[in-house]
Amino acid sequence: MKHTSTIFFLLLVFSLGAAAQDRITGHQFASRSEVIAQNGMAATSHPLATQIALDILKQGGSAVDAAIAANAALGLMEPTGCGIGGDLFAIIWDAETEKLHGLNASGRSPMNLSIDYFLDNEYVMIPQRGALSVSVPGTVDGWFEMHRRFGRLPMETILQPSIDYARDGFPVTELIAYYLQRSAPILAHFPNFRETFMPEGRMPEKGEIFRNPYLANTYEMIATEGRDVFYKGEIARIIDQYIAENGGFLSYDDMAAHTSTWVDPVSTNYRGYDIWQLPPNGQGIAVLQILNILEAYDIASMGWSSPEYVHLFVEAKKLAFEDRAHYYADMDFSPVPLERLISKAYADERRELIDPRRAGLHYDPGIPESPNTIYLTVADKHGNMVSLIQSNYRGMGSGMTPPGLGFVLQNRGEGFTLLPNRFNTYEPGKRPFHTIIPGFITKNGQPYISFGVMGGGMQPQGHAQIVINLVDFGMNLQEAGDAPRIHHHGSSEPTGQRMSDGGVVNLESGYPYETIRALLEKGHTIQWANGPFGGYQAIMRDAEKGVYYGASESRKDGQAAGY
Repeated sequence: MKHTSTIFFLLLVFSLGAAAQDRITGHQFASRSEVIAQNGMAATSHPLATQIALDILKQGGSAVDAAIAANAALGLMEPTGCGIGGDLFAIIWDAETEKLHGLNASGRSPMNLSIDYFLDNEYVMIPQRGALSVSVPGTVDGWFEMHRRFGRLPMETILQPSIDYARDGFPVTELIAYYLQRSAPILAHFPNFRETFMPEGRMPEKGEIFRNPYLANTYEMIATEGRDVFYKGEIARIIDQYIAENGGFLSYDDMAAHTSTWVDPVSTNYRGYDIWQLPPNGQGIAVLQILNILEAYDIASMGWSSPEYVHLFVEAKKLAFEDRAHYYADMDFSPVPLERLISKAYADERRELIDPRRAGLHYDPGIPESPNTIYLTVADKHGNMVSLIQSNYRGMGSGMTPPGLGFVLQNRGEGFTLLPNRFNTYEPGKRPFHTIIPGFITKNGQPYISFGVMGGGMQPQGHAQIVINLVDFGMNLQEAGDAPRIHHHGSSEPTGQRMSDGGVVNLESGYPYETIRALLEKGHTIQWANGPFGGYQAIMRDAEKGVYYGASESRKDGQAAGY
């Protein structure tokens, strides 16, 4: 560590987790048992959303119907992470065709906002919040695209539970209350934010009943009038006027022109398991790059908490994130060398840069040939499975809260860079770099695990660690998510920042002090439990036994449940 006076404190703190280490290596670290059920399973970050998803399944709804219902509930109950002002990505296993389908329901930048506006006004980066950070919200269109292809119940039935909770109220959970309190001083000055989320002049506390009648009305309009009321009707007009009044550029025409995109998921094989992600503008292929680099090592023999494994994992992450910073962008605008980036041959080349004895302070991107969030997953009795992730970006998003609608608009526009001639340089009508990624695993061509890990740049790291915990260390579905995590930050970013000092390795409590000491000796900078470490949900299909296993993140308020 750069400040050696804190090393002994760190060693003491980490030694408190040494007893947990014995349980981890014995595969007994789970905070709870896996949930097992025959007919359906849902895992979300809020117990009430999980119950809503199960209710929809019991009414004959598909996994997609239940996922939409749960997402709508989370937009109400967990506005600190998601909502219909944000974007959505999904990977769907369709049991009838035995095929994976990918949906990119992310929105684009305003057509009448050019990069010259930012440069002429001396912006170095797009603001984190406010009207200039807003891009088209894609979630509602994503709902209707999924529903059109895979839905069974009418949208009125799917959204009704959230409409009722929004009108009648629901108790705020402990973690969400904490994040609401943190959001208040940052966002309360934006027009209509206090009216929507702080009707008593303050944020609701743990256990307090909260109501959002504005969102109830909005959901009701969407349920009865369809997606066009959001993109071409009253809601779009309200957003247009509100953004214009507050100095932004997102317009009615931008909303009306929006479309989602069905894409083919991409994969790599890791020790016999096919790991699936969506192609950019998201960061999912970083998972595949990390795993490709690590596959050549005997990870299992190193041990879960060994300094050798942690070191190799962090270095593989750094290498993948250099490419992420340079190449990941909207593929309609930039020639992202997708196949090369996720190839085994490219991983072989990049792996050669890792020094097993020393932490890398700086890496360059490769030169390939031919150039705050919620996650949920649902499975139904027919074998359909949905891996869905949805977000406002920074917690409650931009702070921009259109009057009378009950939700905040996202700030995904911040994901662009203003540096010229980069893959992710801002352009009108372009999708920004995205952090949210759904994950899926198949084995022998059949569905195996639908999973995700929330948390910005933690997401690819979390996905890779889940796979390694399952495949290399033999953990069960709950243990794989509960085991303490590695989070490296300080890598180069798609927004233009460059890593020059090797970044910082954050480790959750549970790693033994011998590992910390060895990592320090290799030149890593170590911090303790300075996350985020993500939020995990997963469903595993056991075709032989005819059951689903469910797991839910112990770091969240969530719940996995089945019937």
